[in-house]
Amino acid sequence: MTETLSTPAGTRHTPGGRLALLDVLRGTAVLGTLMTNVWVFTAPGAEWGILTGSGGMPGFTSLPGGAETLFRLAADGKFLSMLTILFGVGIAIQFDSAARRGLPWPGTYRGRALFLLAEGTVHFILVFAWDVLMGYAVTALLVAWLLTRSDRARGRVMWWAGGLHLLLMAGLTAALVALGNEGGGGDGGVPREVVDLYAHGGYADQIAFRLENAVALRMEPLLTFGLLLFLFLLGVRLYRAGAFGADAAGRRIRTRMLGWGLGLGVPLTALSVVAAPDGFLLGRYCAAPLVAVGYIGLIGTVVDRVRREGPLMKGLTSVGRTALSAYVLQNVLCVLVSYGIGLGLAARLGDSGRPWWVMGLWAVVCSVLMAGSALWLRRFPKGPLESVQSRILRRRGRARPREGRLS
Repeated sequence: MTETLSTPAGTRHTPGGRLALLDVLRGTAVLGTLMTNVWVFTAPGAEWGILTGSGGMPGFTSLPGGAETLFRLAADGKFLSMLTILFGVGIAIQFDSAARRGLPWPGTYRGRALFLLAEGTVHFILVFAWDVLMGYAVTALLVAWLLTRSDRARGRVMWWAGGLHLLLMAGLTAALVALGNEGGGGDGGVPREVVDLYAHGGYADQIAFRLENAVALRMEPLLTFGLLLFLFLLGVRLYRAGAFGADAAGRRIRTRMLGWGLGLGVPLTALSVVAAPDGFLLGRYCAAPLVAVGYIGLIGTVVDRVRREGPLMKGLTSVGRTALSAYVLQNVLCVLVSYGIGLGLAARLGDSGRPWWVMGLWAVVCSVLMAGSALWLRRFPKGPLESVQSRILRRRGRARPREGRLS
């Protein structure tokens, strides 16, 4: 079944047919996720340390601690939620394109989602345990099917998913409070052998560790599947409402997103900090999506006022156009800088100069990605991984010619 999505009025596209604002938002979201992940790479026990409370926010008892806490609070869960919303927007755009061309749906999109699942699996095994691509791929398969249903049916699924997610987070938070959760900063809960694995261990040993502990390390997308589904469908709804358009209607929607998102999300984030560490789940998985909506509105409002594209805007746009490659590369770079298989700075520097060197690492990696993606796009129309994906899917399409075409 193919259902046509109407193209929002006033939506501004770049010469290549891309939505200009979406590229800026994607670039910001990709680099924003690194604002959270960089602390994972540099904490004792790295990927495993999150599960034991290693690398917790230090609070506001000192200037360095306060700077780190504000830096992390600005990002934790917010840019990940933004990226999730934008992924839903991307599915809606591809559905719209398929419907205009008379192609079946989900059709070849199933192959795209399964390829993303394979990419995420490889990324999880070889690079980073807290990969988001696997969860996105599974959610995308469901959302692609839901796009053939009615608006009313999608609305019911969206609100049920959001409601059940809130109930789950509330229940888990209550359990943490009842159990007297002792999470917090420090690395006392991380086994010494795990700390040594990332500080001095071999690459093959790190891969084996991820595979041996895959269930625990893949727990986040399982616990937050309802949130993923809600945000994907929210992205579809925002796109269809024209929230990313360059016209007056789009600007009005973004202004409302800014007001409601930050107006509700920031106070709830502050409450989660007061309730720390028991409020961690409410902050990252309940308040953060609201702030993400506000961030989209804020960035859109800023972009509306930009008259000339400067280096920052060009860099963010370039990262947005190569989002998959940039997301994987930023994690690869942090692994090579932080772990013992590379420069090993996490163990060498430790708390010395923290948090400033960690923030500096984030800034350097962001600069490399913005400059590198801009240079790459001068010669190639897509990012490296995007090109590989497109080439493989194109060959697969030629191998299965025109089955079920509607045109």
